[in-house]
Amino acid sequence: MIELRTPAEIDRMRAAGTFVGSVLTATAAASVVGANLLEIDRLAHDMIRAAGAESCYIDYHPSFGGSPFGKVICTSVNDAALHGLPHDYRLRDGDLLSLDFAASVDGWVADSAITFVVGTPRDEDLRLIDTTSRALDAGIAAAIVGNRIGDISAAIGDVAHDAGYKVNLDFGGHGVGRTMHGDPHVPNDGRPGRGLPLRAGLVFAIEPWFMLGTDRIVTDQDGWTLRSVDGSRAAHFEHTVAVTDDGPLVLSARK
Repeated sequence: MIELRTPAEIDRMRAAGTFVGSVLTATAAASVVGANLLEIDRLAHDMIRAAGAESCYIDYHPSFGGSPFGKVICTSVNDAALHGLPHDYRLRDGDLLSLDFAASVDGWVADSAITFVVGTPRDEDLRLIDTTSRALDAGIAAAIVGNRIGDISAAIGDVAHDAGYKVNLDFGGHGVGRTMHGDPHVPNDGRPGRGLPLRAGLVFAIEPWFMLGTDRIVTDQDGWTLRSVDGSRAAHFEHTVAVTDDGPLVLSARK
C-alpha cells in the first residue's frame, strides 16, 4: 500500500534521516586500512543503542535472505554489490567499500548508502563512484510533483548508460515509512512518463547501484551478500527522499 506522509510526519522522518546520516559518516571515517568489518558493525550498533533507535536489519529475513541478517549495517566490499554481511575481514588498501544503513527513530525509518575507496583509489573505481553518485542526483532531481516513477528510473538509467554501464533491475528503490521496504518500487532504469504519478507526501529511497562489467549478480554462500557474476567491482548510493510541493527533499542528507 502506498501512503502519503503529512509535513509533520516528514519532519519526523528527517530526524531518522539525520541519525542514519550520522552513522554513515562515523562508520565511513572508521573504515580505514586494517579496520575489521565486524568493528564497523559494532560501531553502528553502539550508535543505535546510544540514540535509542532500532535496527532495521538485525532481524530482517525476507524471502531472498538465507537467514535473519543478524548485523546492523551492510558492508559490501569490491565485487559485493548489495547486502554485504559483515564478517571477519580487515580492509585492505584499495578496497572499494559500500555501506548501507537503515534505522528506525521514534517509529520512523530512513535508509541511505555510500561508496568510497579505502586507501589508494583506482581510476575505474573513482569513475564508477562518480557515475553512481550522479545517477542518484539525477533520480532525486526527477522526484517532483507531476512526474512519474518512470521519470526517476529513466534519469538514473540514462546516467548509467551514458557511462557504458549495464543496469540490474532485480533490486532498486522502495517506499520508506514505518518500515524499511514498502511501495512503490523504484527501478534503476525505465521509460519516462510511465508508472505511478508523483504526489506531495510520497517518501521513498532512491538507490542506484552499478557494476563495472555486468548487470548479473549471484548470492554468496553467506546467504546474503550479492556479488557481481564476473567479479567486477560495484558501487551503491542511496538517499531517503520526500516529494513535496517545493521539490524533492533529501531526508538522509549527511553533514
